[in-house]
Amino acid sequence: MAGTSTGVLATGSYLPDEEVTNADVAKKVSVTAEWIEERTLIRARRYAAPDQATSDLAALAAKSALERGGIAADDLAYLIVSTSTGDFPLPPTAYLVQDAIGARRAACMDINVVCSGFVYGVAVARALLATRPDGYALVVAADLYSRSLDYDDFRSSILFGDGAGAVVLGPVPPGYGILEVDLASRGDEHHLIRIEAGGSRQPSSAETVAAGGHYVRMEGHRVRDFVLAEVPPALRRLVTQAGFEIGQVDHFVPHQPNGILLGKLAERLDVPRSRVHLTLDKYANVGSASVPVTLDDANRSGALNDGDLVLMTAFGGGMAIGSCLLRWAARTEKEA
Repeated sequence: MAGTSTGVLATGSYLPDEEVTNADVAKKVSVTAEWIEERTLIRARRYAAPDQATSDLAALAAKSALERGGIAADDLAYLIVSTSTGDFPLPPTAYLVQDAIGARRAACMDINVVCSGFVYGVAVARALLATRPDGYALVVAADLYSRSLDYDDFRSSILFGDGAGAVVLGPVPPGYGILEVDLASRGDEHHLIRIEAGGSRQPSSAETVAAGGHYVRMEGHRVRDFVLAEVPPALRRLVTQAGFEIGQVDHFVPHQPNGILLGKLAERLDVPRSRVHLTLDKYANVGSASVPVTLDDANRSGALNDGDLVLMTAFGGGMAIGSCLLRWAARTEKEA
């Protein structure tokens, strides 16, 4: 389709039913509910039901986005699932989602860039759609961290929840859609966020389970320092490359690790708090799903208007940073 760009046609999300408040978490850790909120701005999170896996959350978010966009699963050319908590080592979680939603014609793949994976997935889908300008791609991000939390490590375990978010990408008018993408990888900092066991270096065993090797480990202070040092210049570079200034951004949709950290990030960027979209107060950090869940929340609230500049950024394990600037193309969505 000549003369078109690639943009977001519809958004969707799914958060499990079980709400876990700070008071619930405080029963398992050595700090109070007030301490958690004061230092993170998180008040609650959602945990998946015992019979739910990552692909179940992803499929429900995918269906929500497709229904809101009025697009059939069979019309998808590509299906990308971002997760670091897949159902199995193999097959790819994307293939389970494909089966669940009936996207029989879609080429499918998983992508694991931890919390930055959604933006990386959008970049991959955009490149693929360059060869199929009339096609559609579904990018889903889903993570289920509640089963990898060590409550003896209270600084990490209080931060995470479960959830999934999705976008349908497809043709939009020129000047709209994805304007610029910036991806950065810092493998020299790979140790800052990790799950040490369960792979080829430390295969799963009774010993690795007993040693707590399957829990999320994070060096929180060093992660904070990395974010505040590396993310602002990456975002300024992205916006400048697109021909704009940070002050022209209408909506800032960041990854949702910690509300205090995001406040400091917004200050360093000179982005007014009124333009920063947050969902961590009710959902906490849902990994790579944080950005699409927050984007869907903003979209459903009616905050995103035609022509608005939306800046999305994600950062985390790897360490990695993924950012995307897009001009919002308003279109009529069906309510899921």
